[in-house]
Amino acid sequence: MPKTERNSPGTSNFKDFEHHGWQTVAGSYHDHFSSLTKQTIEPMLDAVKARPNVDLLDVATGPGYVAGRAKDRGCRVTAVDFSAVMVERARQLYDGIIFEEGDAESLSYTDNSFDAVTMNFGLLHLARPEQALAEAFRVLKAGGKFAFTVWAKPEHALAFGIVLKAVEKFGDMSVTIPEGPPFFRFSNEGESRRALIDAGFKNVEIAQLPLTWKLKSGDDFFAAFYLGTPRTGGLLRAQAPDALNAVKQAVLKDVAQYRDGDLIKIPMAAVLASGTK
Repeated sequence: MPKTERNSPGTSNFKDFEHHGWQTVAGSYHDHFSSLTKQTIEPMLDAVKARPNVDLLDVATGPGYVAGRAKDRGCRVTAVDFSAVMVERARQLYDGIIFEEGDAESLSYTDNSFDAVTMNFGLLHLARPEQALAEAFRVLKAGGKFAFTVWAKPEHALAFGIVLKAVEKFGDMSVTIPEGPPFFRFSNEGESRRALIDAGFKNVEIAQLPLTWKLKSGDDFFAAFYLGTPRTGGLLRAQAPDALNAVKQAVLKDVAQYRDGDLIKIPMAAVLASGTK
C-alpha cells in the first residue's frame, strides 16, 4: 500500500470547507448539475462490471445518482457521503439502497467487502485523495473493480475555463478560501494512472468522456457555479460586489456563443479512470 498524506491544519481546513459547502449547496447542485454528471454513470458502471448480484459501494454518492442506477442494474448497493444533507436527499430520491454518512478517506467497512467501488467526481473534493484511493483498494475484494471520474482540463471542460478566465481578468484569484489539492490534478492521464498504480491497482484504464452541458440561459450557468459548487462557487462568493458583477458579465458574454436554439450547449469532457485489485 502507498504512503498516505498526513493530516495537517491545511487539509483539515479544506475538508471542513468542503463539508460545509456540500451541506449548503446540496439542493442547488441537484438542480443545476444532475443532467451533466449523470452522463458519466453508464460508462463508469460498465468499467466496474456492475451487474446483478454485484456488491457495489458508491463513495461520495452525493444525491445518489450512481447508486440508483447501479440498483437498476441489479447490484446490491451501499452508498456513503460525508454530507448528511446529501445523504438525506439521496434517501428521498432512491429506495432500496443503504445510504450512510461517512468519510471517503476513512471508510467504516471491513477489508475485502465489495466487488466494485465507484466515485463520481468525488475525488476532486477531498483533502487527501491518495487516502481515498487506498481505502477503495482496501474494501475491494481481490479481482474487484474501482472507477472514478474527474473533470478534464479546462480546455476540454469548457465551463471551468469560462469561469476561471473571467475571475482572472476581472476578479481576485487570491481571495481567502482554504487551499486544497490542485483541482485539475487528476485531469492528467499520467497522474491518474500513477495514483491508481501507487494505490495497488492493476489493469489501469483511462478514457476521456465527451459530455455536453445543456442549460436554458447564461444566468442558469452562472447560478450553477455560484450556488451549486463549494470550491469554484466559494471563489465567486468571496469576490467584492463590483468584481463579482464584472465577472458575471464576462461569463454571460462568453457563454452566449454556445447558444444553439433554445439552449446553451457547452462541451464538458470528463476523465474516467479505473483499475482492478
